[in-house]
Amino acid sequence: MPHSVKIVMIEDDHGHARLIEKNIRRANISNEIEHFADGSSALEHLFSEKVLNNGPLLILLDLNLPDMSGTDILEKIKSDERLRRAPVVILTTTDDKVEIQRCYDLGCNVYITKPVEYESFSDAIRQLGLFLSVIQAPEIS
Repeated sequence: MPHSVKIVMIEDDHGHARLIEKNIRRANISNEIEHFADGSSALEHLFSEKVLNNGPLLILLDLNLPDMSGTDILEKIKSDERLRRAPVVILTTTDDKVEIQRCYDLGCNVYITKPVEYESFSDAIRQLGLFLSVIQAPEIS
């Protein structure tokens, strides 16, 4: 039986996290969202047996976290055989072209710069929601 795609949001700014979740809900995406405010707790969660054995994930990742770089988290996710297929959306204030390219080189699927223009963010989230509702993301194995 297929599992619903769980959204893991790694964002240290609680205001941004609330806004992102609000916009996801406004786009009629009802998937479970689990929020982490730092990289260490997010990685601990992502690499737990509970997560690794519990179906597909979508990861929303900020690059500027208090305890580590989001690119370090991205690298850990994409270098792990069990997590590498999980889509990663970067949501961050960093608009440096070198950093953006680095994230794509490491395997991120989408890079969105904050503050986001609501309509384009909503369109991207709606398309993502349509994708998640039509296509079952690959199981983590």
